Amino acid sequence: MSIGDRMTLRNLYLYLVCLITLIISLFAAVSLVRGTVELLYPDPGYGYGYIAPDSKISPEEQQRLEQQAKDSQRRNSVLGLVSSGTMLLIAVPVYIYHWRRIQSELPPRPAVTSGEPPAV
Repeated sequence: MSIGDRMTLRNLYLYLVCLITLIISLFAAVSLVRGTVELLYPDPGYGYGYIAPDSKISPEEQQRLEQQAKDSQRRNSVLGLVSSGTMLLIAVPVYIYHWRRIQSELPPRPAVTSGEPPAV
């Protein structure tokens, strides 16, 4: 089996699809972990905005604004998790399908019966 036998246009396509879906899966997995951490350990409050001490906002209104910012951050974290999970659910089966196609089309390797190296 030579390199020319293995590198047909079809095999090149299959290998490229595997590479791309593997990269997508890696980025989706990292994003999934990051989203989980954001959901479990939220931002300490940088997104609530600055309220001047002499402003006319009541403490109840300030609490409402803070809760609204926390809810927004939680929603964005959940949307990120759903996006990453969906990406993984799509990319992994596509990768598995194409990788199995590559493996099924490989010619069988000759069995080595003695201590001598196989003929190339």
